[in-house]
Amino acid sequence: MTKAAERLGISQPAVSRLLADFSASVGFDLFTRSRGGLEPTSDSRYLLTEVRRILDSLKHLDDLRRDLTERTRGHIRVACLPGFATNHLPAMLVRFLKARPGVTLTLEPDRPERILEWIIGEQYDCGITDGFLGHPATHSQDLFVRSACILPKGHPLGAKEEITPNDLAGEKMIHTRRDSQFYQHLSRAFTDCGVEIDSLVEVRQFTTACTMVKEGLGAAVVSAIDAEAFRASGIVIRPFQPELFHRLSIIQPASGPSSPVVLDFIDEFVESLRPFLAEQP
Repeated sequence: MTKAAERLGISQPAVSRLLADFSASVGFDLFTRSRGGLEPTSDSRYLLTEVRRILDSLKHLDDLRRDLTERTRGHIRVACLPGFATNHLPAMLVRFLKARPGVTLTLEPDRPERILEWIIGEQYDCGITDGFLGHPATHSQDLFVRSACILPKGHPLGAKEEITPNDLAGEKMIHTRRDSQFYQHLSRAFTDCGVEIDSLVEVRQFTTACTMVKEGLGAAVVSAIDAEAFRASGIVIRPFQPELFHRLSIIQPASGPSSPVVLDFIDEFVESLRPFLAEQP
């Protein structure tokens, strides 16, 4: 009793009153007197075990609160376009996760239609997609990525500072699917210059086009992000005029706010794209 009073900073009679009041509230004796001291009853020993468990849980909750506040714990589920799963995103995720050793992540690449299904179903925290037209069960942020023309190593057009549709007249072109927004903008740019696209290969992903150009198959106009990822392979990268933009969308379920660590991921992802972004056209 004396030690309890010292720990609590109150008088010994006050401790006695607290014990009496608590004993009355739980409906059984907490202690019995023995040799001038107090011995816990079997009921109070059982109660003490449960109290310790509750206090440990409260400590765990406080630790979790601190981790969330400091963004050091949590799990992020990200769905993305296949190209991002192999280029750009892995290096960005390494930096992000090294700074947050208590954070884990699931990364799932797939086509835009599937990504939208996952976000609507709240199976993933955010999706990185393109061709997104909006959906009431989501909210989104659009990013406009600059484009670049890529050519095989040593191509004569590498002598030019920028490439136009007129320069590409007669060049075999590797391009995205004809139903994609990017191809429609590219086709319009060629048409406006009175040039027809000499189509060689139609692909879904810019990374496929980059790989083919690297092997000397043809020319392509792609996202500047994908072009940069292949710079070390020796391909020629030049600005394309007129300016074209690849619209990316970061989509999230509209049902509720994201956790702080998910918002941090989105902020850092957008910042990692900053060198390739243009203002909304």
